[in-house]
Amino acid sequence: MGTTGGVMELRDYVRGLRRHWLAILLLTLIGVGAGYGWAQLQTPVYTAGASGYVVSRQSEDVGTSTLGDSLARSRVQSYLDIAGWRSVAENAIDDLGLDTTPEALVQRVTVTNTPDTVIMKISAEAETAEGARDLASAWIRAMKVEIDKIEGDGTQGSATVTVIPGDSASLPTDPTFPDLQTALIVGGILGLGFGIAFALIRTVSDRRIRAAEDVEQKTGVAVVGTIPLVPGLDADNRLVGAADGSGPKGNTFAVEEALRALRTNLQFMDVDHPPKTIVVTSPLPGDGKSTIACNLALTLAAAGNTVVLVDGDLRRSMVAKIMGLPGGAGLSDVLAGRATLVEVLQRTPKSNNLLVLAAGSVPPNPSEVLGSERMHALLADLTKHATVIIDAPPLLPVTDGAVLTHQADGALVVVTLRKTTQDLLDKALDTLKKARGRALGIVLNKAPLRGADASPYAYAYRHEYAATPDAAAQAEPPVPAGLVAETSDLADLASAPASEPEAAAARRGRRG
Repeated sequence: MGTTGGVMELRDYVRGLRRHWLAILLLTLIGVGAGYGWAQLQTPVYTAGASGYVVSRQSEDVGTSTLGDSLARSRVQSYLDIAGWRSVAENAIDDLGLDTTPEALVQRVTVTNTPDTVIMKISAEAETAEGARDLASAWIRAMKVEIDKIEGDGTQGSATVTVIPGDSASLPTDPTFPDLQTALIVGGILGLGFGIAFALIRTVSDRRIRAAEDVEQKTGVAVVGTIPLVPGLDADNRLVGAADGSGPKGNTFAVEEALRALRTNLQFMDVDHPPKTIVVTSPLPGDGKSTIACNLALTLAAAGNTVVLVDGDLRRSMVAKIMGLPGGAGLSDVLAGRATLVEVLQRTPKSNNLLVLAAGSVPPNPSEVLGSERMHALLADLTKHATVIIDAPPLLPVTDGAVLTHQADGALVVVTLRKTTQDLLDKALDTLKKARGRALGIVLNKAPLRGADASPYAYAYRHEYAATPDAAAQAEPPVPAGLVAETSDLADLASAPASEPEAAAARRGRRG
């Protein structure tokens, strides 16, 4: 992740939350569902309320009546205690015919008093609305029976001060427990918290490369290109902006512009001594190095430069297939002395400025062949007349890529965004360093155009500045596929027009 001194920045956390928004949403919904399920599994509790009035016997004498009111007020606190007695609960059980214990029933009833009044409020709980209503009403009657025993002789109404029913208990319509709305809110908040925690943990522990600034801060190697991922590029159609129109259909403008930006970065990398022999490699197979090598060669050729594309992957060659050329003889045959360079170099209808050297037959010792003096001399000869792009094997499985980089001016290391880890890139760069090879830069491949990991460059808006194809590419006439250039030397080969098959045949006759 993008860190400075090992400490994550706020933008990294925000990016992590955006990246895992679906997981956060899913966990939030799971939390809401769990809250709903929990509420459905609970036994509902209904609460009904009733009230009683503490009163003394009435008298026509004003003084006696006032004394009775004072006596009633003095009894209120005592009656609150009596309301919690087991004997009151037993009276309520007998009244309603309940199958429970007094201790359990007392826990379901709450009796309170409004300050400075003789009103007692009874709140009763039950599993049904009718049960709660009946219990609240029965509790007042049970208190009255108990008070008559204490204040009077035990007969009904014998007490001087007693409790009479006030507001009767009403039938509750909704349970007080569980509260479905509260359960949903709490479940959603817990799910959201777990989702955010999950996203942040994944963000902190994720070692995959996701942004250019992450790579540059951790490796010290510049990111010289970011190739977006767009529909239309697949295993059968990997070239973009082909002059013959054989490239993939669809919106590849973003890729073409990214390749032009990569071309510009290479040209201005070292103004006095720009790299002429460039290796394109990657940490592991599947990062798209061959596709980028072929498209980069076409992009350089479209600018009017003479380019030689060399397939240096003698183990799993892909250049000839991508360019639509026959494999046949190639680099390994030249190095083995079975063919000359001009016999195996091929032109392509994609560009008149591009020559392709296929891999050729597979040798038993590719690393030794690529590191030989003949290979060094061949690259030196090619570099005199053209810019050389070499598609090399991955750096970590075999040493071929590091060997080729040592022979060249440097290497472009292609990594796949959201796939290649920082550890793999570090090992690949360390391999180049040990082979005394130079990393020209890192190319981020398959960068998304939208989402949290989208490239910061506004490819989506570049259609407003839709440029015409390179003038050099427009001026190039189409060339028959697979035409083998045959001249006396590489300089003639680079300048020979592709539309002179008769002249080429005459030269072959002279050599014969």
